[in-house]
Amino acid sequence: MEHLLFIFAIVCFSQTFVFSQQKQENPKMNTALILIDIQNDYFENGTMPLAGSDKASLNALQILDEFRADGLPIIHIQHIAARPGATFFVPQTKGAEIHENVKPKDNEKVIIKHFPNSFRETGLLEYLKNKNITGLVICGMMTHMCVDATTRAAKDYGFNCTVIGDACATRDLEINGETVKAADVHNGFLAALNGFYALVITTKQYLEEK
Repeated sequence: MEHLLFIFAIVCFSQTFVFSQQKQENPKMNTALILIDIQNDYFENGTMPLAGSDKASLNALQILDEFRADGLPIIHIQHIAARPGATFFVPQTKGAEIHENVKPKDNEKVIIKHFPNSFRETGLLEYLKNKNITGLVICGMMTHMCVDATTRAAKDYGFNCTVIGDACATRDLEINGETVKAADVHNGFLAALNGFYALVITTKQYLEEK
């Protein structure tokens, strides 16, 4: 009888220990942060300033700080222009550098791209697979271009995407002689992503859900 009680106690202890270990595991360990093209040319005095780039970068910094504190994977995407006649993100210019607000640390991955889709002709997909990443939190610039293209591609590759809407920024666009204001471009593209391609939330919502 004492032998059976001893075995029962060992089993109970083992289950309690495993449960305790599971509770301590970070539920977001398979999630990575992707910061897209938060580079100097998109800010004041750059060659392609966006509406609200400063505010968006500071919101992205809040998300970045959370990932750093949790020790989760962080990937900075840096666009370097490859086409002739490019007017921004020109190689070896100050404008192409990642902005000081979200400057990468030495241990953070930086991936160079030449197209709006951060997966196209880069090592991003392989890097995420090697780290067993299944979820992505996405911030960056421009909402209507590289953020949109990357999020859609990520969904097609099977990743669960969260876009931090107020940690992204864009600019006025023009069509048929009419100007579409940056706020409308921004909201329109985020609305199109929200639902199937991604969950679109604010910085505050993300931090409160943490």
